[in-house]
Amino acid sequence: MAAFDFDAAVRWGRLDPGRTLSRRDDAELPFIGDHPGAGHGLLLDTCVYIDGLQGRAPDAVDELLNVRTANHSTVAIQELMHTVGVLDPADPRTKSAVKQIGVLVDAMPAHRTFAPDVEVLARAAMLSGILCRLQGHDKDARLRALHDCILFLQAQKLGFAMLTGNIADFDYLLQLVPAARVLFYRRP
Repeated sequence: MAAFDFDAAVRWGRLDPGRTLSRRDDAELPFIGDHPGAGHGLLLDTCVYIDGLQGRAPDAVDELLNVRTANHSTVAIQELMHTVGVLDPADPRTKSAVKQIGVLVDAMPAHRTFAPDVEVLARAAMLSGILCRLQGHDKDARLRALHDCILFLQAQKLGFAMLTGNIADFDYLLQLVPAARVLFYRRP
């Protein structure tokens, strides 16, 4: 038995609206609101960590994280570690930023940290390819689209809601896979 059903994924991947996707009005999207309540566990997009470290996350994000279970993806860890590698060692701010990222990653409990499986990785690759084709993404945007798709489908498979401040990109994904759960926030 194969580790991955290629034909089923290709059938699933026939998500083609035949047009470039447009960002929908905020009123059509699921924002966390001013008073977030209990609900599904969350899978955190990398921007949630970065916004938290930089003090750009709204209070509603902290409130939501106090009432829901936060889960983490190895993809977000990978993106955070990429940031550590990209930071200029000669910049005086780098040491502090690396230390903050280290504290953040070390605080992620192992039992709440998930790696995407073969099915999620393969479907995410296909979904990001569809998205890149529809939106005309250049080479620089393709890897970011792949990571977003992996997180998005991983959250869906695990039964979590994706928490993100990346409204435009995840709006497009919701248009292609409307059954997924995403909660948006806007940076103040």
